[in-house]
Amino acid sequence: MIMIIFFLLLVVPPAASGDTRRCAPEKCGSFDSIPYPFRIDNGSDCGGLLSDAFRLSCVNSTSLFVNIGSYRYEIIHFFPASGGLLVAFANNTTRYSSSCRGYHDIRSFRFQANDYLGISKDNLVGLYGCGDSSLCRSDCGGCPDANTSTTTTTFTDSGCCYSLSEDRDGVWQVGESFSVFEEFGCKGFSSWVDSGSGSGSGSRSGDLRYGVKLEWAVPSDVIKDTCDSNARIVNASSVTFGMRCECVDGFVGDGFAKGTGCLKYCVRDGSEVYGNACYVKRHGRGKHMLIAGILALALSIATLIAFFCLLKRQSKNLDQNSVPLQKECRTRLFTHTELEQATNGFSNDQKLVDIGDGGTIYTGTLTDGLKVAIHKVRCKNETNLIQVLSRAKIISEVSHTNMARILGCSVDSGYTPLVVYEHPGNGTLEQHLCQTGIDGKMGLDWHNRLKITAQLSSVLAYLQTDIFPPVFHQGLQSGCVLLDHDMSVKLVGFRLTDHGSDMCGSNSDAPFLFNDVCALGVVLLEILAGKKSAELATVALRKIRNGKVEEVVDPMLYYHEQPPYRKEQMGIVADVATRCLLFGGDDGRLGMNDVARELIPLTKETGDHVGSRRGPAGLEETFSNSSLLQMISLSPDSIYAP
Repeated sequence: MIMIIFFLLLVVPPAASGDTRRCAPEKCGSFDSIPYPFRIDNGSDCGGLLSDAFRLSCVNSTSLFVNIGSYRYEIIHFFPASGGLLVAFANNTTRYSSSCRGYHDIRSFRFQANDYLGISKDNLVGLYGCGDSSLCRSDCGGCPDANTSTTTTTFTDSGCCYSLSEDRDGVWQVGESFSVFEEFGCKGFSSWVDSGSGSGSGSRSGDLRYGVKLEWAVPSDVIKDTCDSNARIVNASSVTFGMRCECVDGFVGDGFAKGTGCLKYCVRDGSEVYGNACYVKRHGRGKHMLIAGILALALSIATLIAFFCLLKRQSKNLDQNSVPLQKECRTRLFTHTELEQATNGFSNDQKLVDIGDGGTIYTGTLTDGLKVAIHKVRCKNETNLIQVLSRAKIISEVSHTNMARILGCSVDSGYTPLVVYEHPGNGTLEQHLCQTGIDGKMGLDWHNRLKITAQLSSVLAYLQTDIFPPVFHQGLQSGCVLLDHDMSVKLVGFRLTDHGSDMCGSNSDAPFLFNDVCALGVVLLEILAGKKSAELATVALRKIRNGKVEEVVDPMLYYHEQPPYRKEQMGIVADVATRCLLFGGDDGRLGMNDVARELIPLTKETGDHVGSRRGPAGLEETFSNSSLLQMISLSPDSIYAP
């Protein structure tokens, strides 16, 4: 079957995603097309409107408007790349003059943010008549002169320039309007953005446009099934809990399945091409490929027959002193008796964690004083037993600083094999969070919690993306995370038997357990909350969605006494945990690579720049396109190197 699929892949090029649009292009005035998810209210619903917030009206076939609450704003320009639209100032409002431009009444722009639209941080705001001169900034790039189309950095007549993206004093917050500047005595305002970069950075890469830039986004509970198969989900910067779809590298488009989707992009003979043109067409090779496919299929069948004969022979020899099984266990062979003694007869007092039908892990001490963690697996038959030992062998051959080394196994107890890990001797993450079984030590401080999240996501990303065949844990819990005396992670408890589902919450007795991304989301919430409970995920997600992260954070961390950058770190961990639970089980929309790329930089961030990279898109500056192996194979100490 594998060879048939391989043959078909060789002969038939894959279909490109998003080659056609669901809706015909719409026009209004100077706009030749309306970007998705916006649609003109003309009675048609060809692509399905995501929300009434994106419904536009075209007046007299010349002017395009968006309705927000009880107010209507004329649209001047769209910024498809950054998820924005530029709207005009209100008409017939009081104007104040200065040497730089005319200002509008500070109360005239009555804007109320919602779950879909917010004032963008990219706006550069001009303020007039402010009683508090501390608001004035001279380093935000100046303002364009309305008459000469030039840029000046000299402000007179009580005018000043204020960059929302560089707000370090917390004067303006995401979700607020410009009316907050009234508290400083400001009477008038103006606003503009750089149409080339849309970044609000002050360096001109395009024309400066007057107006107010709004950012649009989609709430997390709505966006789940809207992205194209070749798109990822990124955070919005100016809409609370807002997200958008973004095409992955090698594809272009708006990222939405009902928009333009994501079209394959490449360069052929020095020219940019899209879609099927990027795939090599194989002409005249059909006959040769057919012959090769038949031969490959015959070889595959012969291999399968040989494999089943070998498997049957191994099953027959199972009762003959377990010789084949001992060969499968290439490391140290323990006896069931010595491991039983090491765990006091596998007593409940020695139990570290129960992985459901994946087995149970106990702690024990061998006769030579070596501390070990023993994974007791329950098998149904000989085939199951051979599978366990084969997977244990694969895991034992993987070397990573954050994986506990497999010391050996025991196969002399029938259908209950035992896999023995090294134990670093400083308890589990669960014990430290719950402050149990660790000699009364205090819980983890925030520095060590961040270190654990980074190392845990790193080793899981390494196992799933940088080795072949990939290794999935499928039983991740805080009890499977052993800690050494430097509070470094040593992962144990890999599932060694098959499980048929990889969706979040597939097993009612162990929700979120079998999908690593979802399970990591639960562990992140436990790290944040300092506790483990069955209802933690449900309660925490509701509080995080309502913007009450401080109610989730462990009281031992004293959230309200922490500096702003640490509060921001806690918010990012909460945000990552939320997306792990929402999107980790949805066909891999959120991969372990994405999670690691967000968590690892937090261990290096300080108050000067934490929060400047809120999501996967913002982390591109930190991570190059080189293999993730170079990053996550570093020693724990090197993670903190400047």
